[in-house]
Amino acid sequence: MSIYGENIKLNIFGQSHSAAIGMCLEGVPAGFELDFAELQSFMDRRAPGKSPLSTARKESDVPEFLSGLKENVTCGVPITAIIRNTDVKASDYEEYKTLPRPGHADYTAKIKYNGFQDYSGGGAFSGRMTAPLCLGGGICKLLLEREGIKINSRVLSIGGLTDMKKAEELILKVKAQGDSVGGVIECTAENIPAGLGGPLFDGMESRISSAAFAIPGVKGIEFGAGAKCAEMLGSENNDDFTITDGNIVTLTNNCGGVLGGITNSMPLVFRLYIKPTPSIAKKQRSVDLSSMEEKSISVHGRHDPCIVPRALPCAEAVAALAVYDALLGRKKEIL
Repeated sequence: MSIYGENIKLNIFGQSHSAAIGMCLEGVPAGFELDFAELQSFMDRRAPGKSPLSTARKESDVPEFLSGLKENVTCGVPITAIIRNTDVKASDYEEYKTLPRPGHADYTAKIKYNGFQDYSGGGAFSGRMTAPLCLGGGICKLLLEREGIKINSRVLSIGGLTDMKKAEELILKVKAQGDSVGGVIECTAENIPAGLGGPLFDGMESRISSAAFAIPGVKGIEFGAGAKCAEMLGSENNDDFTITDGNIVTLTNNCGGVLGGITNSMPLVFRLYIKPTPSIAKKQRSVDLSSMEEKSISVHGRHDPCIVPRALPCAEAVAALAVYDALLGRKKEIL
């Protein structure tokens, strides 16, 4: 499947209802001991079936490492792991073989793969594939913590609500109505050294954005002040430089820690805009591809009424992948 990275390469494979999904992470230096308990805790944040706000599908998401580790220590060869799919119900998706679900990749995948795509659970386009994404990113996150770099995320809003108690009530409300809701996530990486990234396609915004859109449901991304800077004057948007404790910093961070695609040592801040889950029970219109007739469709099965809470570790994973990849590149430049 898709491969991400330049100095590290993450290859994700599998489908939502295949026997297993997995990842291969190439380029991790040898000699680093991985904290499996911390890594599993990170994976558990994304795992399904743990809350009434998420899907009823239950998966433990415990990785089985096949290569790349010797007694929990990286040994320089690609780290390969699988995560077994244990709670699948392919029968829930038989109808969608010829009746594409609105908002899903059913139709476009059918065109792309000449009708031979795996539509069960969304196949390779499913949010289930963010489990191996989080595994690869989670490993990078652990390695970055050794460098003093911390990555965290938070929910900014759900359905336009910033009060999380009210947001949870909204999720349960739309769930009962057979509908769904989206929201906004903010991710921050702190203690990043200046000099990571580069101009044009090598920029940190480009690197992070490329990885972020691997998260199904992400429809927009912005850095720093983001879209608001379009309403500012240059004198308002520019971040003045100053010296604090002998270090050059900026008084504000409208740039989100990136100038010219290169980190400036300020916190790297970005936000992801996530659409409502497309799988909803409310009736919608579709087209039967076998008879070429319009039909109504109501999507059944097990689905998240809002994917935003479970997408938090996904945001951190893509940030970790991009930052660690750029950090390794910077170390090569210095050498």
